[in-house]
Order: sequence, then C-alpha cells, then structure tokens
Amino acid sequence: MKVLLTVDPEIPVPPPLYGGIERIVDGIAGELRARGHRIGLLAHRDSTCAVDARYSWPAGCSQGVRNSARNAAALLGAARSFAPDVVHSFSRLAYLLPLLCLRIPAVMSYQRHTGGAKLRLMGALGGKRFVFTGCSEYIAAMGRAAGGRWRAIPNFVDTDYYRFSATVADDAPLVFLSRIERIKGVHAAIAMAQGAGRRLVIAGNRPDTEQEREYWNREIAPQLRPGQVEYCGPVNDAQKNDLLGSALAMVVPVEWGEPFGIVFAESLACGTPVIATPRGALPEIVRQGEQGFLVNSVDEGITAVGRLGGISRAACRRRAEDEFSRRVVVGRYEALYRELLEGRLE
Repeated sequence: MKVLLTVDPEIPVPPPLYGGIERIVDGIAGELRARGHRIGLLAHRDSTCAVDARYSWPAGCSQGVRNSARNAAALLGAARSFAPDVVHSFSRLAYLLPLLCLRIPAVMSYQRHTGGAKLRLMGALGGKRFVFTGCSEYIAAMGRAAGGRWRAIPNFVDTDYYRFSATVADDAPLVFLSRIERIKGVHAAIAMAQGAGRRLVIAGNRPDTEQEREYWNREIAPQLRPGQVEYCGPVNDAQKNDLLGSALAMVVPVEWGEPFGIVFAESLACGTPVIATPRGALPEIVRQGEQGFLVNSVDEGITAVGRLGGISRAACRRRAEDEFSRRVVVGRYEALYRELLEGRLE
C-alpha cells in the first residue's frame, strides 16, 4: 500500500522539541514502513522523517487564503507525483479539496476541537472515499454532530522508549507535566499536593502571553518552595522519562475538554498513575480506580493521593501497551485504510 501523509507546515517531522502531532506522524510513518508499506510525506521543508518520498509545503504558515491555495496546490502535485492509494491528512481540511478530482481515498484526522458546516460539506463531497478520525471518542462525537463519517483512533506513545518503573521511593514526588497555564490546572495540582503533604515537581513550558504571565506571577510563583513545590522548566524526552518514572503519580487536573493529552498515556507507559479531572477524553484514557483517579475538586484530589497505594503500576503499563502503543494504534489506521480501499467502511 502507498500512503501519503501530510502535516501542517509550521513544525518539522519529527519535531526538534515540542510538537505532538508531528511526533505522531513520524511514528505512523516508521511503523507503516516497517510493515512493508511505501510512505510519502508532505511537511515542513526541514523534516527528516525516514520516508520513501518527501515533499515540502511552499507556504510555511497554515493561515491565510493565499497560503492555503498554495499548499492545496502542493498537495495535489504531491499526490500526482507519488500516486498514493490513500492520503492521510493531519493538516488543513481545505488542502484536500483539489484531491477530489483525483478520486483518491482520503482520511482526515483531527487532534483538536472541531465542528462546522465544512465537515458536512467535505463528507458529502468525498462520499465513500472519505472518512474523518478523531484522536478520541470525545473529538469524534463532536465531529459527528457536524457531519461526515467518523472513527475514534487514539494517539499513541512509544512504549519501547518509555521505561516501566515497577516501584518508586517512599518519598517520591507528585509531578505536574504540561503547559503552565490555567486550563491545565497547575494551581489545583499545587493545592492537592500541599493538602496531601507531598512534594510537587512542575515541568513544562510557560506560554508567553500577558494572561499566562499574570497567572504565573499571581498564582504559581508565590507557591514555589524548595523541597515542596518546585519548577524545573521544560523537559526533553529523556528528562520526561526519568521524571515520570520516578513519580508517585502525575497530577494534571485540567479545566477544559482535553482532546486526548499524550502526556497521560506517556505517564501510564512509565507505570505512573494519573490524577486528573473527568474532562474531554480523560475518561477514555484513565479508568477510575484502575490507572488512577478522575476527581472533581481539590478535596477529592487530596483523597485520591492517599489512595494511590491501591493502584497497580503494572496495570498502568498494560493499559498503555494494550490501547496506546504505536503497534496497536497504527494497526487501527492500517485497518481503516483497507476498509476505505475495499469499500467496506460504514
């Protein structure tokens, strides 16, 4: 099978630092090639992902009518050159419009909140040759309400890379690992750790907006204390592996509808339970009382910390391997491609 993958032009594949979708596409390409498929990639010009054919977007920005027109033409050209059996897009829906004349089956994947008449229109124009996927049932359900055929296929983590830690020290800290912004619930994580009498290590990048700077200065910075609440800054993959593997639990009590949240699956891959809120896709990742706890208040979070001894770290790891490993998730995409090509998709 020949598959042409596309991802937005702003960040290379794989990403040098942050870039969740770009990391996912790199993993999909590698796994599909290992299964014997030929892979083309249309992405940022500095992409180094190992593929059989590489193409670059002419416009390095997704925004604007002119950029969209140029990039849509580039996708049409790449499709004519590579002649794929399937196009799998993680980029903009509008880029796919010119492909309709080629009648190439296409998959459009969403990693963010979605909706609107554009989905219904594209679903109707694409017909049986077109399908949407969402990175969770939460996102897929949101898309179905707008129109088109949808499948929920989760994001994945490299379970070969993330090390399983069967045990941690008695004084192991709690860890907050995400962007340092209000919707991720850093302030609530601090309150839960303090109420439970546990050290909290905060890791992640700080968005440079006035709103988030004020949030940091007013609600986070005054709480920092050596040995109690510590901020270690952004972390790379190796540091993330060590940080999660040595944690009692990851505490990220989000205050918005999380589309998926790869870091939650990364935590489980290390055997580390999760304490979060039942928002967005979290109930699809963490089963209550089995891989952690989904709480609705700081008080419930404090209670959950006290119950972490009843969570099996091996069960957390099994959950990651069975549901969120690259092998399993890419296998679901591969099966979807075949259904689409064979006209079996419902």
